Amino acid sequence: MSGADTLGRATFSNALPVMKNIALVSCAKKKLAHRARAEDLYISPLFKGLMGYAKSFTPDRIFILSAKYGLLDPSEEIGPYEMTLNKMRSADAKAWACKVVEKLQKYTDLRSDHFIFLAGAAYRMHVVQYLVSYEVPLEGKSFGNQLKFLREFSK
Repeated sequence: MSGADTLGRATFSNALPVMKNIALVSCAKKKLAHRARAEDLYISPLFKGLMGYAKSFTPDRIFILSAKYGLLDPSEEIGPYEMTLNKMRSADAKAWACKVVEKLQKYTDLRSDHFIFLAGAAYRMHVVQYLVSYEVPLEGKSFGNQLKFLREFSK
């Protein structure tokens, strides 16, 4: 079905959705000792490098994958915590992923958006099954090689 906007241009109400690029960055162990915006709370060199790398893609949105809080907008204020998906039971990790996906679909289109994971396997393994398009640019790189790559990238 079509129509016209106020300038007389054709509009299409059933146009295909526009693919957006969504960056998903995992949280980090090293944190401030007090409440802060999520993007400021995590202070490890790896997290800072991943956020800089994510921003270089100029994505439509960036979210942080937090073991405790799930999907976070970088501007959300949160408190420090000690939790990781790397040591979580499989059933708990799956429940965490379901909550992340539930929140993610409020802000994105899981079928048409493209997701860029800057996160370890534990933070993506139960999420990717709900996505049509995604990539893992640092997949296969060890922790040390990721840090080296990110240091080189930010020069």
